[in-house]
Amino acid sequence: MREESIAGILLDINAVMIRPNDKFTWASGIQSPIYCDNRKIIGDVAARRAVSKRFVELIEGKNVDVIAGTSTAGIPHAAFIAEEMSLPMSYVRGSKKAHGTGAQIEGADVKGKRVVLIEDLVSTGGSSLEAVSALKEAGAEVVNVTAIFTYELDRARENFEASGVELLTLSNVSTLLSVSVDRGDLSEADVEEVREFLSNL
Repeated sequence: MREESIAGILLDINAVMIRPNDKFTWASGIQSPIYCDNRKIIGDVAARRAVSKRFVELIEGKNVDVIAGTSTAGIPHAAFIAEEMSLPMSYVRGSKKAHGTGAQIEGADVKGKRVVLIEDLVSTGGSSLEAVSALKEAGAEVVNVTAIFTYELDRARENFEASGVELLTLSNVSTLLSVSVDRGDLSEADVEEVREFLSNL
């Protein structure tokens, strides 16, 4: 029920929206019936607390030393989790700085540390795994990537399997579609359209 609960929260605050008849334009130009903007979570106190609590539940017991966030969407969630767990925090830039120390990882030192990487959304997994590589290059032991939501694309599954990195998520598109149907927000035809769209990515 935890995945269903998080899916319901994402729907309630429009962090994930599904509009088969009024499609969204992604940054790539693709016309999509689904759009995810998990940044809405940080603006809703109840949603933020629920998401942070679930993150902590998944991380507890894994002997984690540092919570790391992906830049930029993973940073606030990493901060909330690190504060809740009384752990050091760092974040991973998309690339090394062209000035100063040229650092790519900011905040806590990760060398020799067990690190969980916090991500907001996993599509293909490419950017998440680039951040994992940066952490490993800095000497970290990456326990896993834990994300709020995933589109469950085959490419993501294949990429994570090939990398040997575990991916955990608070919820996923299959659960979200099921919850949407149960709530009367979507028809089965709408669900099939979303599934077909995602299967072609």
